[in-house]
Amino acid sequence: MAEKKIRFVITRQEGPDAAPYQEEFSLDYRPNMNVISALMEIRRNPVNAKGEGTTPINWDMNCLEEVCGACSMVINGKPRQSCTALIDQLEQPIRLEPMRTFPVVRDLQVDRSRMFDSLKKVKAWIPIDGTYDLGPGPRMPEKKRQWAYELSKCMTCGVCLEACPNVNSKSDFIGPAPLSQVRLFNAHPTGAMNKDERLEAIMGDGGLANCGNSQNCVQSCPKGIPLTTSIAALNRETTFQMFKNFFGSDHMVDS
Repeated sequence: MAEKKIRFVITRQEGPDAAPYQEEFSLDYRPNMNVISALMEIRRNPVNAKGEGTTPINWDMNCLEEVCGACSMVINGKPRQSCTALIDQLEQPIRLEPMRTFPVVRDLQVDRSRMFDSLKKVKAWIPIDGTYDLGPGPRMPEKKRQWAYELSKCMTCGVCLEACPNVNSKSDFIGPAPLSQVRLFNAHPTGAMNKDERLEAIMGDGGLANCGNSQNCVQSCPKGIPLTTSIAALNRETTFQMFKNFFGSDHMVDS
């Protein structure tokens, strides 16, 4: 009896400026395989389905347990994590492609600088100046802490940006993940010191106004983060910020 085979059609690219092409691979089936274990098998023996020797496939990976977000790729047309994509649950041939929202480095490996630059733009961190002992920080109410924890699950995998139709090469839209991080860090008692700054950053070009409310992001997020809820909350907060700016000292009329 012939051994069960797994078929892969992988979109490959020699470098950022090279043309993409497809290459097919066939592997012996093993129970409990995921996409990464299959890619590692191809890397150990880089021979395509025609029996021709080829170059090992490039892709990113790290934790292998859906925490780091590094192994994102498009699997059978859907952006997701390859570490949790189980072979038994995928239709064959299994088609692997790089996320096209980001520039391709090689094969399935992409440059996610666009997303990290957006996180810098919105100051997605808690600013604590100095290395001296600041003492205990302010406590966060338990109810707020619970929903903030949900937002903190973001692993910057880029899947929501790939799924969003408004994040593309013709748009400056920063995307759902950085927006949700604005809500997270503005909710923190210390992070709230820079709340106005973060809101200002998303009120301009590439910010909230570019969201088309397609809901793709919340459907694709591997961590189930309520991204559209964050975007709705930020819409309210930026409206208040706009009025605050308008009635600020620069716009006050002498009585």
